[in-house]
Amino acid sequence: MNVKVKKLLEEGRVHGVFAYKTVNGSPFPWLFTRENMEELEPWKPFKARYPMAKLLLMEARQHPGNTYGVVARGCEERAVYELFKWNQLQPRQVVVLGQACTEELARYCECWKPSPDHLEFGEPAEGTPRSRRVEEIREKPGQERLDWWLSHFNRCIKCFGCRDVCPVCFCTECSLEHQALIPAGALPPDSSFHLVRAVHMAGRCIDCGLCEEVCPAKIPLRALYKRVNALVEDIFDYKTGLPDGKSPFSMLGEEAALPAGPR
Repeated sequence: MNVKVKKLLEEGRVHGVFAYKTVNGSPFPWLFTRENMEELEPWKPFKARYPMAKLLLMEARQHPGNTYGVVARGCEERAVYELFKWNQLQPRQVVVLGQACTEELARYCECWKPSPDHLEFGEPAEGTPRSRRVEEIREKPGQERLDWWLSHFNRCIKCFGCRDVCPVCFCTECSLEHQALIPAGALPPDSSFHLVRAVHMAGRCIDCGLCEEVCPAKIPLRALYKRVNALVEDIFDYKTGLPDGKSPFSMLGEEAALPAGPR
């Protein structure tokens, strides 16, 4: 990692690179610039996952004229693609350095595309085209399935963790905090909170699973969004997280381009 990232910084192609630094024995997201690039460490596989695209978006919004690199897994690269399509990031100002997931992590996540297109670190892992958990839920009879979902939704404590960690939740004003829709102090909120969010995730969720990982109530959010995205794919023939195509829910054009590789 240190050689490729250093080259980008030394040649001035980027103002900074989001990579990883060992903190208290664990890999942690870090923004490296020319001032601290000597702290870069060799890349090695690890299981920890972070909202790297979200961190990239936050920094890009603060410094809109800068160009940044990001070390990204397959799901994080998909997030970058979607942020391009929704005009939240500009392709010319992002350099993706793909990192491979381990086979174990790819299987655990049931990820359909664990290896990024711009793979720079590690060996590609095999994807999982089907979700066992989604299929198990779909096999439940209609009323049983509804009761099953409501039993999970009713555990929600409205912490907004799922929204805050999501790399493609980019709104600066969130409708889920609107008093007329979700009354303040209603704990747990009614099912509209998660149903409205599921609609917002349609054609946008890149299946990273971070929402479920941070959920203190252990609500199976990933299965919900997987199913919603499957409906979008069936109805609109749109696969979220690919570099081409236009989201059926976006009013923007189709000018989104591939992110620049390190070259």
